[in-house]
This record gives sequence, C-alpha cells and structure tokens, in this order.
Amino acid sequence: MAYDEKILTEKGYQKLIEELKHLKEKALPEVAERIAEAKELGDLSENAEYQDAKDEQGLIAKRILEIEEILRNAKVLSTKEVDREKVEVGNKVIIESDGKQFEYEIVGMNEADPAQGKISNESPLGQALLGRKKGEEIELDLPKGKVLYKIVDIK
Repeated sequence: MAYDEKILTEKGYQKLIEELKHLKEKALPEVAERIAEAKELGDLSENAEYQDAKDEQGLIAKRILEIEEILRNAKVLSTKEVDREKVEVGNKVIIESDGKQFEYEIVGMNEADPAQGKISNESPLGQALLGRKKGEEIELDLPKGKVLYKIVDIK
C-alpha cells in the first residue's frame, strides 16, 4: 500500500462522492450568494455577515480539497474481495469481552465512526483484529488495563 493511499469501502467512497457533489453544487454556490448579498450592505470591514460567509467559504473549499485528495489516493475495497475467513477492512466482526458482545465494521480511517460501530483499521482495536480468525483471542493494553477479546464471528 502506498504511503498516501487511503482505504475506503464502496459505501465510504460513495459517501465522499456525494459529499463532494453537495459541497460543489449546493454549499459553495449558496455561500457565494451570501457573500454577494453581504457586499451589497456596504462597509465590509464591519460586516459580520460578510466575514462569516467568507470564513464558511474557506472551510468548504478546504473540505473539497481534502475529499479530492482522499479520492485521488483511494483504494476502494469491493465487498466481493473481502475475505470472510479472517478479519479485513470491509468485514463486520463480532467480538466478546467480559461476557459482552460488540459488533464492529472495520473501515478505513476516513470512514471511522465508533458511535455507529465503524472502527478504523488504524485504531488499536482495528489493528489488533486485522488478519485474525474466528475463535482467536487478542489482548489489548488499554488505559484501563489489559482487555481480552475473543472473535465470535466474521461477516
């Protein structure tokens, strides 16, 4: 894998394409319109609406560049390529610790959303799970101490 290469699932890739389209076709024109309207109000040095719109325009432009860079360097994993015998990016994995089960989808760093059960392949847990098989146990050294996980299933 190239240094700058970003791993994305098909869903993650599509989500970025949609966000990019929204930013370019809707958000950027809207903020440009706000800037034009604010300019009509006169003195720009004391025009909070103008400054807010310019700041937002900068943030949108930055995000567009970020997404374009990610997409340019993306390695998109097809769900057809995902091995179900061992944990890989694109798999859902059920793990057990202290009698509790957790289900996580292993995704690329740009798609991670732990609250939605999506953990990065670059996170400590994601790294520890990669390449492991059903039934294997892993031990992670976390701030709260060592935690033992068992892989219950791979989907």
